[in-house]
Amino acid sequence: MDVPRIAAPVTGAATRFLAGAGLLLRGLRLYLRDPGLMLLGIVPALISGVLFIAAFATLLYFVDDLAALVTPFADDWSGTARGLVRVVAGLAVVGLAGLLGVLAFTAVTLAIGDPFYEKISERVEDRLGGTPGAVEVPFWASLRRSIVDSLRLVALSALIGVPLFAAGFIPVLGQTVVPVVGALVGGWFLALELVGAPFYRRGMRLPQRRSILKADRPTALGFGTAVFVCFLIPLGAVLIMPAAVAGAALLARRSLGQSVEEG
Repeated sequence: MDVPRIAAPVTGAATRFLAGAGLLLRGLRLYLRDPGLMLLGIVPALISGVLFIAAFATLLYFVDDLAALVTPFADDWSGTARGLVRVVAGLAVVGLAGLLGVLAFTAVTLAIGDPFYEKISERVEDRLGGTPGAVEVPFWASLRRSIVDSLRLVALSALIGVPLFAAGFIPVLGQTVVPVVGALVGGWFLALELVGAPFYRRGMRLPQRRSILKADRPTALGFGTAVFVCFLIPLGAVLIMPAAVAGAALLARRSLGQSVEEG
C-alpha cells in the first residue's frame, strides 16, 4: 500500500509538541465518558502493571550488584571514586530499564488487552466520524502483527538505549541531558506503538505509520513524551494506558489529515 503524503502543519514545532501532549488529555476526556469501557481498559494494564512493578522492584534490589558488574574497571579505585562511579552506573541502569520497561509494558499490555483497546480506539473514531478506508482484519492476524511490530520497536529501542546508557556515565550531562533525550526517544517509540490499532484498521503496517508520523514528528513526540512521563509515575501506566489508546486514535487521525472534532 502506498503511503499517503500528508503535509506537515505550518505552525511551530513547540506549538505542535504541546498540541501532541494535549491529545493525551483529550483522549482521557473521551475515555472517561464510558465508565464500563474504562473498567475493561484498566484490567489488562493492571495485570501487566503488577508484573512490571515486581520486575522493577527486583531490579532496584540488585542495582548495586549490577552497577558493580558493569564497572569492573573501578574495582581498584579509592572508595570514594568507586562509590561515585557506581552511583552513576546505578542511575544509568535504572534509566535504561525505565526506557525499555515502559516500551515493553506497553507492548505486553496491548497484547493482553487487544480486544479491549481495539474497542476503545474504534469507539473514539466512531465519535469523530468513523474510520475512512477501514479494512476487516481477523483478530489473530491483527494480534500476530501487533506482537511482531512491538518486538521490532522494543529491539530498536534497546539498540538506541545502549548508547544512552553509556552516555549516562558522563558527569552532569548524563544526569541532565541524557534523561531528556531518553524521554524523547521513548516517547517516539511509544507513539509508534500506540497508534498501531487505528493504522491496522486502515490496512497500514509499521513502516507506513512510521513514515506518516515523521511528517509531523513534533506532534507525535509531544503525545508520546507525555505518555512516557505519565508511565514513569507509580501506577500511572495502569491508569493512563486506556487514555493513551484513546489519544493515539486522535493522533492517527490528525496525522492522516482526518477530523479530530466531534460532529
